[in-house]
Amino acid sequence: MLDLDGVVYIGPDAVDGVPELLAEVRDRGMTLAFVTNNASRTPTSVAHHLNDLGVDAQTADVVTAAQAAARELATRLDAGAKVLVVGGEGMRIALHEQGLTAVSAVADEPVAVAQGFDRSVGWEQLAEAAYAIQAGAMWVASNLDRTIPTVGGVAPGNGTLVDAVAAAVGARPSVVAGKPYRPLFDETVLRKDARCPIVVGDRLDTDIEGANSCGADSLLVLTGVTDLQQLCSAPPKRRPTYVSWTLAGLLTTHLKP
Repeated sequence: MLDLDGVVYIGPDAVDGVPELLAEVRDRGMTLAFVTNNASRTPTSVAHHLNDLGVDAQTADVVTAAQAAARELATRLDAGAKVLVVGGEGMRIALHEQGLTAVSAVADEPVAVAQGFDRSVGWEQLAEAAYAIQAGAMWVASNLDRTIPTVGGVAPGNGTLVDAVAAAVGARPSVVAGKPYRPLFDETVLRKDARCPIVVGDRLDTDIEGANSCGADSLLVLTGVTDLQQLCSAPPKRRPTYVSWTLAGLLTTHLKP
């Protein structure tokens, strides 16, 4: 289960050597899943991006927090149920694939709210979500990442927008689908029929904590946001099984802790 930003690519470019390394990983018989908290993009658009970077990826290789959120809703709601979407195409398509109906206003009488990040989200979408939640709609968030990296610097992420709605309604989402919470990991295992998964990431608070909460092994790579000082001071729930400077650690023999 591979995280993307900081592991496979950094900004607009693939991490040096990663396309060739992942090809070798596949040649050795490992199944790859590209797992992301980003709910704004569809799996197809993520796969296209990876291929543009030289990484062989099919739509079925990508699993998003929007897909995990949609499945969580589908297990709780009747087929065709109306879900108010705060977000973009990635969430709408995921809901449609689960047999749910995406709507955009409380006037449509939604029974649930699915909140995921999209750059187009503004006051009107947040207000409609607040109205629906106050009317009794179930509230599911794709993730609670407070920030996202951009070319211009650090910007508010979905967690910040969830906080805005929470402040208005005096409640929190009943389900969070993305890392470090379990639904996204379960969705990946289900879609890829994983038997012995390992989570690969650069963040202690999402990738590694999530792996530990699911009982999966993890590999922390130091190509992203975590440095050695942060690793050494991490609490037990955020300590990885293995550590590597780069993704080449997938092809290295490690001693089991």
